[in-house]
Amino acid sequence: MPAIVYLHGFRSAPRSAKAQVLAARMAEYGLSDRFWCEQLPVGASATIELVERALSRYTDPTLVGSSLGGYYATWLAERHGLRAVLVNPAVIAPLSLAQYLGPQTNLYTGEVFEFKPEHIAELEALEVAQLSDPCRYWLLAETGDEVLDYRAAVAKYAGARQTVLPGGDHSFTRWPDYLDAVIRFAGMPAG
Repeated sequence: MPAIVYLHGFRSAPRSAKAQVLAARMAEYGLSDRFWCEQLPVGASATIELVERALSRYTDPTLVGSSLGGYYATWLAERHGLRAVLVNPAVIAPLSLAQYLGPQTNLYTGEVFEFKPEHIAELEALEVAQLSDPCRYWLLAETGDEVLDYRAAVAKYAGARQTVLPGGDHSFTRWPDYLDAVIRFAGMPAG
């Protein structure tokens, strides 16, 4: 059964705007039972364990990952031969997130957590040097991303379907315009 497993970014949550509007659109189409999005743990190892349990519930899941979720989605897509949609993904997460070592606050839940050097090491272990089948990926990026350099993602996902839009920001401001296309990419009827 086709489904979407949504992976939010660092300091984010299932209450993020992207997760919420995608969940609502899938509900409109009667596909709520084919959408999974839960709070991801701070550590990469615990995150992978949680998401792999979720993936096992479906026969044909597609990963949708935003920012750090895109980094996780890439590793999981490679490991399991899955499709993945990457939204302004963190392609060099260990380097990008090193500046956030120490106490952090989840932007949606207010929970305070400690981001530690061992979390960086766990991310380094998930580095994907090269995509085995770029055709399984779709990059959605905006050039105005103030957090991550979109050009790194364009290079990382060379050969993949790419939608690179001018302007915007790290939140991917045009997300609502792509909901139906993402649902269709995941093998489900939309619109």
